[in-house]
Order: sequence, then structure tokens, then C-alpha cells
Amino acid sequence: MKWLPIDEQLKIIKRGIEEIIPEDEMLKKLERAVRENRPLRVKQGFDPTAPDVHLGHTIGLRKLRQFQELGHQVVLIIGDYTGMVGDPSGLSETRPQLNHEEVMRNAKTYQEQFFKVVDKEKTEVRFNGEWFSKMSFMDVMRLASKVTVARLLERDDFANRYANNLPISLHELYYPVMQAYDSVAMSADIEIGATEQKFNLLMGRQMQQIHGQEPQIAITLPVLEGIDGVQRMSKSLGNYVGVSEKPGEMFGKLMSIPDTLVIRYFELLTPVSPSEIEKRSQALSSGSINPRDLKSELAETIVSIYHGKALAASAREEFDRVFRDKGIPDDVRSIEVTAPGGKLWIVNLLREAKLVSSGSDGRRLVQQGAVEIDGVPVTDEEAEITLEANREVLVRVGKRRFAKVRAASKGVE
Repeated sequence: MKWLPIDEQLKIIKRGIEEIIPEDEMLKKLERAVRENRPLRVKQGFDPTAPDVHLGHTIGLRKLRQFQELGHQVVLIIGDYTGMVGDPSGLSETRPQLNHEEVMRNAKTYQEQFFKVVDKEKTEVRFNGEWFSKMSFMDVMRLASKVTVARLLERDDFANRYANNLPISLHELYYPVMQAYDSVAMSADIEIGATEQKFNLLMGRQMQQIHGQEPQIAITLPVLEGIDGVQRMSKSLGNYVGVSEKPGEMFGKLMSIPDTLVIRYFELLTPVSPSEIEKRSQALSSGSINPRDLKSELAETIVSIYHGKALAASAREEFDRVFRDKGIPDDVRSIEVTAPGGKLWIVNLLREAKLVSSGSDGRRLVQQGAVEIDGVPVTDEEAEITLEANREVLVRVGKRRFAKVRAASKGVE
């Protein structure tokens, strides 16, 4: 293996991260890897609590890909057991628990999506159920004895909930211990994670030392804001862009981000060089480039990563045709819904047409004036829409979601 010089490796590794803890140990590990021709084991864990990998996840995946290109060994941990606990990081309440079947269904799609970014041939994929499923209750007690409650309550989220008299379930306290033990099981040299994972990453260092291993390096990565520009990108908040979404849907979502996020998305989600990104930043600041044009370039760049240049270009052309020229997409879905009496509550219509994720989401969009039926805005959240079996109505939600809806024959009385 021909290694890049250490300073060049470190420069690449430090690009787009928040912290390396501790950096002097990182340097020593890299030097030893080159000297002994032994790739470092670089770990990141993902809990498959939902079926979609989104662009926020790809910040870590892209960093893993860089480690692969530098010659190091990437280990992806799929948390089939930690996924049943649910990571409490950054939360003010307990996550709903999933059963193992749900987690494993999601895990299957995760693996397919991971390899849109990382090199499958150079990736070791492990499920932490491999070791946790074999532990007896006595083993779990021994593991728990290595960490004090006082140490766990140093976590900001636990500390805040405790101070505000909000419930903390006992199983949640096991999560950082379990993630830390993953590092022991994998003999990790490096673990990467978002800034909110810092406590868990450092717990991994502690757990490795307790088990007689050299402690891992913790690398923290920035948290990506969602397309709303306010909260972190999250599947539960619905402000995410999934890496397996259709090119047109992905492109449209990216065009909806606030102008203030364009450069940050370029930095965290694309292979565009820092010097080129700086040129775009200066052009945006000086007003010499239209923010919409820059967003269009960003969207096409990101879509091309996951779907190829041809489909990305087509998505851009379709977006311009639909939204600049106010046309209607060619591939609008046709859906039949049950409409007793020939009428259906607007919120139920949106849900049955799969244009919203929930009833509350539907109500919110109606209230915001984001819903149209045959080009006419619907602002009354209690409205009932007349549907016929022999005539479709065009339903539009926001700028990107369309469906042609008619009543199923059996649903008309």
C-alpha cells in the first residue's frame, strides 16, 4: 500500500469536521499505520429506526469514504440492538421503542443506501446484535458496573431532563454504554459521529481502556440543518432529503432550502473543492449570482451523486418546466380513494393520496395555503372535497407534490 504523507492525510481528514479528540494521538496512530502498513479501523454506527438514509447521514458516510480512499478500513455498525433502545442524544423525551423485526426491515434498506456513498468492497458491515444477543443478564450487569450514574448524567440531554423533572427510562441509560462497547467489540482505532454524539464517542474511549485496549480517536462532525433551515435534518421532522428519493423529488426539495444554507450544503454534501466553494460564496455575497441559480447548481450536483448526471440534468429541466414555466409534471400519479357520498375530508384526501405524512401535517399545510384542488387554494382544514369516479381532480401540495385523484366506484353512494 502506498500511503499519502501524514500531513496530507491529516489535512483531508480535518476537512469539514468539528473536532479530533485528541489530535496528538491521531497523529501517532496515522504514523504507526504507515510505519507498520496497517490500516486504521474507522467505525461509525447507524441505528435503523426508519427506512431512509438522508443527506444528514451522508456527512459521516462521505468522511468514511475519504478514509477508504486513504487506505484505511471502514467498519459500519448497524445497530439492530441499539436501534431497539433508541439514541437519546439531543432528545427531551424517550423515543418510542421498535421491535427487532421493524429494525431489521429498516436495516436491509440501510445497507443498500450506504453503498451509494462508501465502497462496498472496502467496507466491513457488522450488526451489534452479534455480541449483545449472546450476553447473559450477568454479562449485562458486569458491563453496567463499569459506568456510574453520575457519569451518565453528565450528558446534556440527561442532565436537562433530570433538572426539569422529565422522565428518563432506565433502558436509555444503557445506550451510551452499548455504543461504547461496540468500539471494544470492533477494536476501533477511530470513531466518527455528529457533535451530539461526543459523549458517546468519549465513552467508547473509556470503555476500551477498561477492557485493556488502546482508546479510539473521536472525530465529531457538524449536524446538518434540514430543508426548513431551522431544525436538524430528521426523518421524524419530515425536513429531510432521502438518498433513495426520486431525482425530481430530491431536486425539488433541495431547491426549497433557504438561500443561507446553500454554501453550507455545498461544503458538507458535495465533492466541490474548498476553493471553488469560496468563489461561489463570494459571488453570492456580492450579488453577482442569483441564489436560485446557485441552488439549482447545488441540487443538480447532489442529485448526480446518487442518480447520475443524466437523471440530474433531466430533473433540473423538469423542475424549470414545472415551476418556472408553471407546467405540470408528466408523471403525476393517478389514485383512487374511497369517498362515501362522493365527498372526502381534505385531510383524509391528502393522506390517502400519500401527499402528507400525517393528519397533523395535512392540517398544517392547508392552514398555510399550500394545498390546491384543480388550481384553487383550499384553506379551510374542515373542507370536504367532492369526488367522482369518472373525473380526476388535480391535487397539488406545495411546489413539488402532485396527484390526480378520483373516487373509487365502490366509494360513491
